[in-house]
Amino acid sequence: MKFIVSSSLLSKNLQSVSGVLNPNNRTLPILDNFLFELNEDSLCISASDLDTTMTAKIPVTKSEESGTIAIPAKILLDYLKTLSDVPVTFTINNETFRIEISAGEGKYKITGYNGEEFPKTPILENVASIEIKSSILSNAINKTIFATGNDELRPVMSGIYCELSPEKSIFVSTDAHRLVRYIRTDVQSDAAASFILPKKPLNQIKNILSNTDTNVKIEYNETNASFSFDNINLICRLIEGNYPNYEAVIPQENPNILTIEKLPFLNSIKRVSIFANQSTYFIKFKISGQELLISAEDLDFSNEAKERLNCQYEGEDIEIGFNAKFIVEMLNNIESDEVCLNMSSPNRAAIFLPVKKEDAEELLMLAMPVMLND
Repeated sequence: MKFIVSSSLLSKNLQSVSGVLNPNNRTLPILDNFLFELNEDSLCISASDLDTTMTAKIPVTKSEESGTIAIPAKILLDYLKTLSDVPVTFTINNETFRIEISAGEGKYKITGYNGEEFPKTPILENVASIEIKSSILSNAINKTIFATGNDELRPVMSGIYCELSPEKSIFVSTDAHRLVRYIRTDVQSDAAASFILPKKPLNQIKNILSNTDTNVKIEYNETNASFSFDNINLICRLIEGNYPNYEAVIPQENPNILTIEKLPFLNSIKRVSIFANQSTYFIKFKISGQELLISAEDLDFSNEAKERLNCQYEGEDIEIGFNAKFIVEMLNNIESDEVCLNMSSPNRAAIFLPVKKEDAEELLMLAMPVMLND
């Protein structure tokens, strides 16, 4: 088996699929390798951690004999990073799995593994599908993924919940301290469906989609989902279980409404939180009239901070506390110049909304308050 391929094209695609590799793999040594499948004038590269398999197809300039080989991922990635864009020749002994790599004046030899031992990519049956623009999917992931949980005891909250219908698509994430609901009315499916996507493959997709303008075909059944775009295909296992009833958490009556410029608000929170307790990041909002007072203190080190901001406010005077880190992350993912903070009482969830948004989207972010110790 022999083929010649562009080093930069190969390196770029290996980088794309390498994100699914598990750096702490202890189960199957073969998963520390890329699977190369040569078929006439194309090379299919795969990486897997058993839950997620990602493949990329690239053209080769010359090939002899079809076949498969598993090549150690780390050494190949490190080697290709050192090359400029040159043709690289791979010559593989199909019996010993010995690989000879030639580029310019250099010759390198490594031992690969039998490609037949690599786990087979799942074939999805009885699938439904939906097509979505890469920019919309990337936006949906960006807006929600930061609020997913990391609690191994509650795996359903470690992914993004997708609820598809003929009217709209809803993407939800929560870690029990905050919740994000992102709705697109311009993304519709033929039939209603819901599933939970794990965040590792979504991070992979997000990173690749940030540099591309294409359509993504999503196919799904009860156990797996597949994402196909350009020369990339990713198949991941869905998270099993029932997602929490997120609608029940969103308070419907919020008579206290604060509207404020996002950037000064965000920067003020960042500054004040430097002086907060660094384990709780507790900050307090005191709103009265058209004025917002943001304050924090760290009793252990006698640190304290206060900043006043002008705002538009309708409602009764209120004092409410939050984890500053959560609020900063939420505001960073709201694109509007102004934000609206809807509250009912100091012990009930507060809702952050963008004042301006696209016609086809609806974004709601919710933060649970931290109880005040008066």
